[in-house]
Amino acid sequence: MQATAYLDQIKTFADTERAQQAVAYHKADRPYLGVPNPVLNDLTKSWRQELDVSDRVALADALWQTNIHEARIAAAKLLTQARIRPDDAVWDLLQSWLPDFDAWAIADHACMAMQKRLSAEPSRLDQVEAWTTSDHMWTRRAVLVATLPWTKQNHPKVDDLHRRDRILKWAAGYVPDREWFMQKAIAWWLRDLSKHDAPRVVAFLDAYGEAMKPFARREAGKYLRGQLE
Repeated sequence: MQATAYLDQIKTFADTERAQQAVAYHKADRPYLGVPNPVLNDLTKSWRQELDVSDRVALADALWQTNIHEARIAAAKLLTQARIRPDDAVWDLLQSWLPDFDAWAIADHACMAMQKRLSAEPSRLDQVEAWTTSDHMWTRRAVLVATLPWTKQNHPKVDDLHRRDRILKWAAGYVPDREWFMQKAIAWWLRDLSKHDAPRVVAFLDAYGEAMKPFARREAGKYLRGQLE
C-alpha cells in the first residue's frame, strides 16, 4: 500500500516550530513534522475504521519505512487495538521494527501495540524471552515495556502470576546493566507492579535493590513507603 495519501493527511497539521522543538527533545536523527499526538490519535482512529487488518498492516509498514517521526508513531497507533483477528501479521510486523528502535517515544508507542498482542496471546512471551539477550539495548528494553500489562492485574490468575515471576527474572537479569534507559525500565515495571503486588516488589528490591542505580531504586519504591527495610 502507498502511504502517500495518509502521510499527506499528517503533513496537513505540520508545525515548523514544534518540529524544531521535537528535534531537540527526542535527539534522534530523522525528519520531524511537529504534529501533536492528539492529531495522530484522531487520524489513526479514522484509518482503523476504514481499513481491514491486512490493509492496516500494509499501511503501518509503509509509514514506518518513511522514517518520519510522526509517521512511525502513526504506524504504531494503527496497530494498537485490543481485538484484532487475525493478528499474526500484526505481531510479526511489530517484531520486525525492533532493530529500528533508537529513541523512547517511537519505541514506547510500538511497545503499546505489542502489549495488546501479548495480552491477546501470552504464549508469545516465549519469543519475547529471546529479546532479553539482544545486543540492541532498545530491544532488551522493549521486553519490559511490552510486558507492562502483567504489572496491572488486581486479581491475576495462576498462569499470570507465573508470567509475572518470569518477567521479574528477566528484570533481575538486567540489573547489572548500567544504561540509564534499562535502569529506568526496571524501575517503571516495579513501580507499576507495586500498586497491585507490593510483596513481589519488596522481595525484588530486597534481593537486587542495592545493585540498582539509586534513582531506579527510588523510583521502583515510590509507592512502598514504610514497606522497605
